Amino acid sequence: MSEAAFDRAVYALVRRIPKGRLVTYGQVAALLGRARAARAVGGAMRRCPPGVPWHRVVNAQGRISRRARAASMLTQRMLLEREGVTLRRGRVDLAEHAWDDAAAVRSGPRRRPAPRAGRRVLMIDDQRAWR
Repeated sequence: MSEAAFDRAVYALVRRIPKGRLVTYGQVAALLGRARAARAVGGAMRRCPPGVPWHRVVNAQGRISRRARAASMLTQRMLLEREGVTLRRGRVDLAEHAWDDAAAVRSGPRRRPAPRAGRRVLMIDDQRAWR
């Protein structure tokens, strides 16, 4: 998947998050079938076009991620509070505000990670494991 296609998939998913609900960067990546691509989701959100509710994506701790411009962090907090999301000590209660839509469509089947190069994957039935 190219970077532009990945970005479009991220924006399409983020647009589906209802008001007052949040997801983490890692959750967006996992829903797109790229479980280890949380930083790529962050990069896509940095390039976010108008009309995408970027403020509904927070980090894994439920915090607003740090940015070079503090004003955008304050803007995100204000937008979340306007939607009824409360922050206590700079953190959102993800158990209360998490978007856990079971009908969220994955952009394809989940891929199993390939074995790392140079490592042999031994099965229990493999004769080499018993020598």
